[in-house]
Amino acid sequence: MSMIYQLYEANRALLNPLAEFSSASSKLYSHPLSPFTHTPLAPRVSAGLNLMHRLSKAYEKPEFNIHTVNVEGVDVAVQQQVTIDKPFCRLLRFKRFTDNLPMLKRMKEQPTVLVVAPLSGHHSTLLRETVRELLHDHKVYITDWTDARMVPVEAGAFTLDDYVVYIQDFIRHIGPEVNVISVCQPTVPVLAAISLMASRGEKTPRTMTMMGGPIDARLSPTAVNNLAMNKSLEWFENNVIFRVPTNYPGSQRRVYPGFLQHTGFIAMNPGRHAQSHYDYYMDLMRGEDENADFHRSFYDEYNAVLDMPAEYYLDTIRVVFQDFSLVNGTWEVKGELVKPQDIKTTALLTIEGELDDISGAGQTRAAHDLCSGIDKKHKLHYDAVGAGHYGIFSGRRWREKVYPQVRDFIANNQTRSALSVTRARTKPTALLGKSAPPPLDLTPVVKAPRKAPVAKAAAKTAPVTKAVAVAASKPARRAAPKARPAK
Repeated sequence: MSMIYQLYEANRALLNPLAEFSSASSKLYSHPLSPFTHTPLAPRVSAGLNLMHRLSKAYEKPEFNIHTVNVEGVDVAVQQQVTIDKPFCRLLRFKRFTDNLPMLKRMKEQPTVLVVAPLSGHHSTLLRETVRELLHDHKVYITDWTDARMVPVEAGAFTLDDYVVYIQDFIRHIGPEVNVISVCQPTVPVLAAISLMASRGEKTPRTMTMMGGPIDARLSPTAVNNLAMNKSLEWFENNVIFRVPTNYPGSQRRVYPGFLQHTGFIAMNPGRHAQSHYDYYMDLMRGEDENADFHRSFYDEYNAVLDMPAEYYLDTIRVVFQDFSLVNGTWEVKGELVKPQDIKTTALLTIEGELDDISGAGQTRAAHDLCSGIDKKHKLHYDAVGAGHYGIFSGRRWREKVYPQVRDFIANNQTRSALSVTRARTKPTALLGKSAPPPLDLTPVVKAPRKAPVAKAAAKTAPVTKAVAVAASKPARRAAPKARPAK
C-alpha cells in the first residue's frame, strides 16, 4: 500500500503517449482535409480514438475563464488578481473594470463577497458559476486552495485549525463590510472563524451564508456521513493517507491523494459514468457537437482533482463527523473554545437542497440553533425545492432560485447596517418630516415554488460523491451528463 502513489504515477507516465497518439489519430479520421475522413468507418474510428484519449489523459487544474460580465446592462471587463498568497491558499479577487463612469461609481457601492470554496477534492473552479453570477451585483473574492503535492514539506503541516486562521486573515484583509458565503465543507470552519472573532470582540462580517454544509452531521445522515462515522480514524489514516512521490515539490508530504478521491467519485455511480461515456461516443459519431462539448466541459472539471493535506483531512473526520465537536460545544481552535452564540451582529442565511444526498436535511439549518445570539429577524433559511447538492450553487436552480435569495439577503442587510450607522451619528431632528424606512421582512423559512414532481427533479440531481474523499464533506459533484442534455 505504501507504494500506491508511485505506481499510479508510473501508470500515468505510461498512458501519456497513448493519450497523445489517440488524439492525433482521432484527428486523422475527422479532419476535413484528411483522405481517411471519407472512408466508411471513419466516424466510428475517430469517435473511439477520441474517447480513448479522454480516458487516458491527465487532467490539470482548469481556469476560471471569467473575462467579462454584464452589470445592469453594461459589459465590464473582469481581471483575476491574487490578493494574498499563502502556502496552502491564494485569495483571488475578480476585479471589474469599465470606462462608464456612472457604472463605475455604482460598482464601487456594491457589496463585497468572500466565497469560501471547499478544500475537499476538486479545485475552486468548481464554483465558477457561483462567482460569475455574484459578479453581476457584487465585488467578489474567492479562496483558491493549493494542491498539497505542490507545497514543500518545509512549509509545515496544514490542519483544520490552520484553515480557520486562514479564513480569519482573509476576512480581516477585506474588512468587516464583507459578506461571507461558504459552500459545503467550509461551513464548519467559517462558522468557527467568525465565532472566535466575535468572542474576541472583533468586528464580524455583515452576513454569512452557509450552503449545504455539515454543521450537524448527526441529522439525516447520508451515505457520505455514514462512511465517516462508521470507520475509525485509524482506518482512514492507514488506508487513504500516502506520501507524495519525488517528482512533485511536495515530495514526502502526507496527503489524501486526488486520484483516490476520484476513484471514490466514480465508484459511487459507475453505471452512470459508463453510460455518459458511451453517449459521448455516440454523439461524436452522429456529429452532435453541442452534446459532446457539454460532456467535455463537465469531465474537464470533474476529473481535475487535488491532494488534501493529511492533517487537515483527518482533523475534519474527527471534529465534524465523529466527535461532532462544534454542536457539542467542545471544539477548541488553537486553545480557544468555539462559541457560535457569541455572534450577534452578523446576519445568517442557510440554504439546503431538497434532494441533497451529501449534506442531509437539517444539517446546515442547525446553524440557527447554534447562533442563538443573532436576532431571529436577521436569520433566514431557504429550501431549494428540486435541487441536489450541486444545484444549490450551480446550474439553472442556482441562477433562478437560489441566487436571488442570496442577493436580496445581502442587499437587505447592507441597508440595515447603513441605517444603523446613520441613526447613531445623526440627530433625531434630522429625520423629521421623512418617513421611516420599511422594516425588514425576513421570513424564517422560504421554499422555492415546486414546478416539477420530485421524482423528475431527482433524475437531474448530482450523483452521490466519492466513497472516501467526501468523508471531508465533499462539495457537490456536478452530475454526470445525461445521454441527451437539453440543447
